[in-house]
Amino acid sequence: MKPGRRSRALPTKDVPPVSDLCPGCDSPEARTLFCATDRLYRTTDKYFRVVQCGNCGLIRLFPQPSPDELRQYYPQDYWFAARPSTAERLEQMYRRLVLRDHVSFVRSALRDSGEQGVVLDVGCGGGLFLRMLKEFGFRVAGLDVSLEAAGIAWRDNSVPVVCATLSKAPLLRESCSAITMFHVLEHLSEPVSYLETARELLRPNGRLIVQVPNAVCWQFRFFGGKWNGVDVPRHLINFRQRDLENLLHHCGFEVLRCKHFSLRDNPAGFASSVAPWLDPMARRVRRTGESPRQKLVKDLVYFGLVVAAVPFTLLEAACRAGSTIMVEARKKS
Repeated sequence: MKPGRRSRALPTKDVPPVSDLCPGCDSPEARTLFCATDRLYRTTDKYFRVVQCGNCGLIRLFPQPSPDELRQYYPQDYWFAARPSTAERLEQMYRRLVLRDHVSFVRSALRDSGEQGVVLDVGCGGGLFLRMLKEFGFRVAGLDVSLEAAGIAWRDNSVPVVCATLSKAPLLRESCSAITMFHVLEHLSEPVSYLETARELLRPNGRLIVQVPNAVCWQFRFFGGKWNGVDVPRHLINFRQRDLENLLHHCGFEVLRCKHFSLRDNPAGFASSVAPWLDPMARRVRRTGESPRQKLVKDLVYFGLVVAAVPFTLLEAACRAGSTIMVEARKKS
């Protein structure tokens, strides 16, 4: 795969040679696709190299930041609203609308599994998705590494959330009917350990629901390093469908179905690739100074971009090249 437009390249002397092993196949061979920086949140002006394995084709950030460095690239209120307002309430109404296909996908998986137990959402943020599942009568729980996000989930959405990693989740073995990971695996340096823990927590016929950006989507081919889905430097691995399926197979899962369109993610990702400075969440995180009128105008322009992107994102998804992949899997028998 050769992404189209390239981000600003770094001088060779400023870029370390590729010498670590591919996490997918242990090959030392890799080629540089592009160099990019944090376009969305502007947490750093440092440029990072994105490389592709010469053997299996896995795309990854190189070199991976240390855990201490990586924490600097996650804003405090990353992916959740810390200060409710009229605008935030309107945004929540919109989020409820676009989350319906996520809820529908998980409900279908739970119905097919026939299992009873807790639905655990890993990286749950403010807990709106869990609240929507709870409204259908499911037992739910969330995990998030942010104490602020966990507090918002408890207070605003009335769902139980623990501030912890999956390996330290206070849950019994085989206690979960489903585990969801929406845009989690691409942030992990060692996704295998998360998936192995998920396998232990799932009921015998439980379901694992995973969603990641799709590294062979049309958007990546068009935008290259400016595609919102690579989200440098927070995304450490950029999965293609076969990469994700191979990883799940290695961790003891079999894939049951895949979905390439998300009303929440695909059109909005296109809009944020075109104009990251208009992304409402990015503006909030960066605390962009703007009057109420300016905010309204920017929100309307951004929403117009999202709506305009819907036909294109539906077409790419119909061609199995949508900008996200959502997978339902179960434990191998």
